[in-house]
Amino acid sequence: MILSVSRRTDIPNYYSDWFINRIKDKYLYVKNPMNAHQISKIDLSPEIVDCIVFWTKNPINMLDKLDDLKDYQYYFQITLTGYGKDVEPGLPDKNKELIPAFKELSERIGKKRTIWRYDPILINRKYTKEYHYRAFTKIADALKDYTEKVVISFVDLYAKTQRNTAGLMIENTGDEEMLEIAARLAGIAHERGLQIESCAEAIDLASAGVNHGHCIDKSLIEELLGCPLKGGKDKNQRPECGCMESVEVGAYNTCKNGCKYCYANFNRERVISQCHLYDPDSPLLCGYVDESAGDKITIRKVESLKERQLSLLDM
Repeated sequence: MILSVSRRTDIPNYYSDWFINRIKDKYLYVKNPMNAHQISKIDLSPEIVDCIVFWTKNPINMLDKLDDLKDYQYYFQITLTGYGKDVEPGLPDKNKELIPAFKELSERIGKKRTIWRYDPILINRKYTKEYHYRAFTKIADALKDYTEKVVISFVDLYAKTQRNTAGLMIENTGDEEMLEIAARLAGIAHERGLQIESCAEAIDLASAGVNHGHCIDKSLIEELLGCPLKGGKDKNQRPECGCMESVEVGAYNTCKNGCKYCYANFNRERVISQCHLYDPDSPLLCGYVDESAGDKITIRKVESLKERQLSLLDM
């Protein structure tokens, strides 16, 4: 099983104590986002969890907890952009705190396991193409010795995000402009020895030097584990997504970063009320099980995806 921690909220930033407690207890609960009364119990035994993929904008709170993960294989995807607090209001200073934290994490776990994300890219009167080229270059210069890969994507304006981004006056970015931006960023990345990939983009950016990426990357995980995996593409993600199958452990409307482009937070009042329910000792993130209200816990069947035997093709 591959554990996604998390597409829905920034667990390393805000809920690291909860997650480490879950690792120590070797299980956690996850609510079905379509039916909150359906709760799955997930086994977190090291024999079951093949790899943990962390998604965060701020890894600082994980730096003193890495020893608790010694029995697990894992890597981090860290989003670092050039946006200010008008777009990412909940983040600390990037130059003073986040870039140094990225570097420290890389020094601790290796640059292969610290992946830089510059996404999503949005264009408006303030954050122009030239602004992004300058910001991307500055961050790339800072991180070039601390990572091997950068992942980019362009903002998707879902109905939920359109409401949050209304004041930003985001411009529509057509295919030609995306190719232009991708080519420029690819040139900057390649000059610094960085591999560059896209995340869940329908457009093919290969001609610009950017290949489709896999955030939950089967090849990388197999390399880290030293063995092949039998998992396939994650059918629960968009068709453009190349991620392999995983188990998501986060919850919507629980992230306090407050990023305007976020699709996982779509109700500010809901975020506030959910965060008030946070208990690092609860098996459930931001909440409790209430059987009297109809909550039902089901043990989710999970297993290691490691190939235990060589096939004839491997011989």
